Amino acid sequence: MTSRVYRLHSTLELPLEDVYDYFEDPELPPEIEDVDITRRNNTLIISAVSGDDSISKYTPTAQLKASVTENRVYEEDPDAEPGGPPSGRPNGGGSPQWGAFEDEEEEIESELVEYACFKGDRETVLQNTALQYPMFEVLCKVAGEAEKGTLTAIAVVDEELEAIRIVDGEPKPASITVTEDPNEDDGADSVNWRDNKFIS
Repeated sequence: MTSRVYRLHSTLELPLEDVYDYFEDPELPPEIEDVDITRRNNTLIISAVSGDDSISKYTPTAQLKASVTENRVYEEDPDAEPGGPPSGRPNGGGSPQWGAFEDEEEEIESELVEYACFKGDRETVLQNTALQYPMFEVLCKVAGEAEKGTLTAIAVVDEELEAIRIVDGEPKPASITVTEDPNEDDGADSVNWRDNKFIS
């Protein structure tokens, strides 16, 4: 029985360096022999390499797609007390000391860090049909490495519907609610609002 992913939405963000580190020695499903990682400008593409000879080398295999953005990350001051003023700055009360204004102008050290953002629905984040479910399993592993973002999905595994939800790197309980779409036939006994003598 082939497992499939039907609904997927992702808001995962993690440092690009962490993505590269993970794929140096990843846990891959048996259907995937390896992955190819390609960067095109601000797009990161992680493609599955099949270990099955029955899949033609010309068949597009499943790939994960992420946009690469730069975020400024500020270093926390280890001497600052939680909820208190930053270290080295005046605490108020009394007259200011010489040099206090210089301390106020000190900037917290920061650096630009590149992030891989796996954001969007299945067609955006997880593309192509061949090896789609095994590559979804890889995405779940990546989600476990992410400190920020959510991955939700509905999949069929061994003919059973399964709900997946990973929030900030932690698996969370998830359930599936089945609703019926209204049929056109159901409107036969309903009020025709366009031709109603009680509405002027």
